[in-house]
Amino acid sequence: MPAGLLERRDDLRVLRAALDRARSGNGGAALVAGEAGIGKTSLVRRFVAELPGDVRVLVGVCDDLLAPRALGALQEAVAGTGGPLERALGGGPEAVFDAAVAQLRSPRPTVLVLDDVQWADDATLDVLRYLARRLDGLPALLVLTYRPEAVVPGHPLERLLGALSGTSPATLRLAPLSPEAVDELARRAGRDGASVHAVTGGNPFFATELLAVPPGEMPTGVSDTVLARVRALEPETVAALEQLSVVPTLVDGALSEALLGERLAALVTAEERGVVVLRDGGLAFRHELARRAVEAALPGLRRRALNARVVQALRGAKAPDVERIVHHAVQAGDGATIVEFAPGAARAAAAAGSHRQALAHLEAAVAHADLLGPGARAALFDDWAWELYLAHRFADAVRAGRTALALLERVGDAPSHTEAVAAVLVRLSRYLFMTGEGEEAERLGARAVATLESSPAGPALAAATTYHGAGLVLTGRSAAALPVLERARELADAAGRPDLASLVLNYRGLARAEVEEAAAGVADLQAALSVALAHGSDESAARAYCNLGELLLSLGRFADADEVVAAGIAHAAEHDLGQFVYLMRIQEHRLQTFHGAWDEAEAGLAATLPKGEPGMFDAFHLSAYGRLRARRGQPDAREILTRAWDAARRQRLPLAIAHSGRGLVEWSWLNGDPGPAQEVADVLLPRMDGAGWAFIRGGLLRHLRRAGLPAEPFDGCPTGYAAGLRADWRTAATAWERTGDGYERALELVDSGEVGPTTEGLVVLDELRAVPAADLARRRLRALGATRLPRRSSPVRRPNPAGLTERQLDVLELLAEGATNAEIADRLHLSVRTVDHHVGGIFSRLGTRSRRDAAAVHRTWADPA
Repeated sequence: MPAGLLERRDDLRVLRAALDRARSGNGGAALVAGEAGIGKTSLVRRFVAELPGDVRVLVGVCDDLLAPRALGALQEAVAGTGGPLERALGGGPEAVFDAAVAQLRSPRPTVLVLDDVQWADDATLDVLRYLARRLDGLPALLVLTYRPEAVVPGHPLERLLGALSGTSPATLRLAPLSPEAVDELARRAGRDGASVHAVTGGNPFFATELLAVPPGEMPTGVSDTVLARVRALEPETVAALEQLSVVPTLVDGALSEALLGERLAALVTAEERGVVVLRDGGLAFRHELARRAVEAALPGLRRRALNARVVQALRGAKAPDVERIVHHAVQAGDGATIVEFAPGAARAAAAAGSHRQALAHLEAAVAHADLLGPGARAALFDDWAWELYLAHRFADAVRAGRTALALLERVGDAPSHTEAVAAVLVRLSRYLFMTGEGEEAERLGARAVATLESSPAGPALAAATTYHGAGLVLTGRSAAALPVLERARELADAAGRPDLASLVLNYRGLARAEVEEAAAGVADLQAALSVALAHGSDESAARAYCNLGELLLSLGRFADADEVVAAGIAHAAEHDLGQFVYLMRIQEHRLQTFHGAWDEAEAGLAATLPKGEPGMFDAFHLSAYGRLRARRGQPDAREILTRAWDAARRQRLPLAIAHSGRGLVEWSWLNGDPGPAQEVADVLLPRMDGAGWAFIRGGLLRHLRRAGLPAEPFDGCPTGYAAGLRADWRTAATAWERTGDGYERALELVDSGEVGPTTEGLVVLDELRAVPAADLARRRLRALGATRLPRRSSPVRRPNPAGLTERQLDVLELLAEGATNAEIADRLHLSVRTVDHHVGGIFSRLGTRSRRDAAAVHRTWADPA
């Protein structure tokens, strides 16, 4: 095999096998991972070159630009095909998802290759995640190359790799060449293989570069090796290579001519020596490492000058490549060009769903904002604030929004200016609300409406009225909000703004659930979601998912909440809406708590505890985490719940007050301290008359009674809570068994006053490691005269390479025996839905897609040989 592909036969076989599976309609993915220079691109090129003629090949490359063009690699891959994806890329972003699937749904098998996806833009990653869940059934193979060292925690590629893990992708982690392979390369060049391997560690690119250097030299790094080769060339050739080195993309013919002119001929020698190659109609260094080595060796002023020449050449093109212009303008320190092109590039990136790239463009422009007039500068800071908000950087968004408002207040008083001021006020009020500054947020929202009172009805007034109504709902004034939202709906419809119409339905649903009936609220939220999805309003849809999930949780409709929260997380992740992923993850962990998966819930909540400046989500997060810690008897529980309670009351968020208050009441009962429980009862009970509060109110009253405070059931109180408050433990336990809440059922069994049910409840509490409640159960059993109490469970050490919880191990063992979920539920005294939840978690941890695959993994643990 050629030098660059030594020891890659097995990897090629894996790729061919993956394609064979795809040919049969069982499409999938292949991940080719390895450090720079390890031969990922060479391997994939060889694989593609050897494909039979009936296979359609689409290849795109992700470029290391400041902010790469949205969907650029996909555009490159399908250019000239005339297929559905190429057509859709010229339209709105929503059409791209279905078009990508349609592109791969073809009688001919298709291989879609994207190289260096660690540099992919957000919109491209969104499309790939969408494809990942739909590859099964397509005659297609998705081949992605990436550098693992670039995928640091929080890198957007992590989510794509996670999505692909459920498809059991073919994963190739390319290893360095062995000493024997390097020795073979060295013998061809008449060199000593041992010394070459010692210096290069078997990296193929480094090894071949080193062997191209004269024998008398032995550089110790890739950069030194590349530079040694380059410096051996003629000065004119070196100058041309230096000019090319500042361009991290393929240099097409027009750009090459514009940059080099007659000096282009000087690159012939570099091509003959293998430093640069002609590829796809353009010039490129043979490897990105070589380009970076030459660029890094440039003096700073020369690098800026060479980038300035690229800017000049790109500006002269018939169709300027805006993303590349901005990249090189930043490298050249050309502020005027940056502020001319970056804001527009940011808007285009945001429209395509590439919010990370939009933020990069805007931050580049903000650094030179003093070159703009007040109006343009205000618009820049306003755009920047919105992208910061979407990136979950609320405090930064507030600062940028305040700057935009201050700049706008200095200029003009035309109607368009009035509307611009109102729009900034509306958005700034949203950012303030997300940081927990509810009072100031409300003031600014009201000011936005007042600013537009004398203006004709239009989109600005519709937006201001919508957000004013939303603020009233979120701060507990739902009855007052309803007429405001009705007016907002009329304005949104008249303005042709479906995104605002969706938000109106969203917040009206929350209001109606509280003051009218729960079913009406759920219906409004479902309608809000449908409107947002139908019109591609991604942020409005994410809000609808989030609020619908929260409402269903608050109503105790956990099965429905499971579906909504899972779909909402997928939507928010696909569209890079980090704040909504974060909030719905909290909902997911609350659902895990309900389903008895306490270990997963506690670990997930602990890993994402809020840090830094306070935010609107803190109370929700801390109350969920603190309540779990209280149930497990952890000493920090009261401090966490008190922080949540104080934050919720400061922010005036009724639901957050309710969640943190319930947690404090439960802590009071478990710790025998009624003080916090009485404070919560005084604050919360007067607020909970509406129909939408029935489930939360019932739970609060049940724990108040356990804490020793007076509490009685009310009309509409859920059966489990009402029966418990009437001391009808059998009815209560049966109700919680039907619902699937093992913890509440166990508590009712412990309240039975009988040895058998109390013992049964104790077993469940021990399994959950609910230490305070389990201790209470043991005390009651002793008081009942029981002499043989169940011992505290101490898990048997079982093979567990995937880090499953003890309960997941129990489920996996029964699953491996062939038991159905219903049979597992019966044997483990769980609900079927809880078992469903555990099985899904097992598949995720194991990276499997079926019960058979999970059982096979379990067998390898039991019998590693």
